[in-house]
Amino acid sequence: MLLTKVTEMWCYLLKNYGVWLGICILLFSIILFIGSLDYQLYGQYGPGPGLYPALLSGVLILISMLYIIDCLRKGNKITFSSVFPKGKVLARLSTIVASIIIFIFIAPFVGYIVSGVIVMLMLLLPDFKWYTSIGVSFTVTMILFVVFDTILGIPLPANIWGW
Repeated sequence: MLLTKVTEMWCYLLKNYGVWLGICILLFSIILFIGSLDYQLYGQYGPGPGLYPALLSGVLILISMLYIIDCLRKGNKITFSSVFPKGKVLARLSTIVASIIIFIFIAPFVGYIVSGVIVMLMLLLPDFKWYTSIGVSFTVTMILFVVFDTILGIPLPANIWGW
């Protein structure tokens, strides 16, 4: 009898998206709170650099615990299947995540312009004709390169030719 109730409760927890989201936010806020303790809470002239992060992460800990408790109540269940996208939307979302990961890994080797064009092509080719995708990818990447690297002086990943 007790084992059955524990099993039911465990299954309920595993399938409840809200509980998992609350646990993730709780862990994140605990990490922030611990990190904020590395800084002074009070300085010579008033609040130190660690006071507001400690206060905000403490409030976030409290809110996430209340959210977990609220999600554990019967009848307040959010399932994973009702939250995550399916079909074509899931494919588009996977493409976006894959393009970001590819950009992170290839940008230091091939430079910003080549990796930017590749990522933009990955995102545009499913919806536009190939020549439109190439033109937009190259133009947008070059505009961003000129704005950030040349005008603002923000260093971007460069290849052996400096672009």
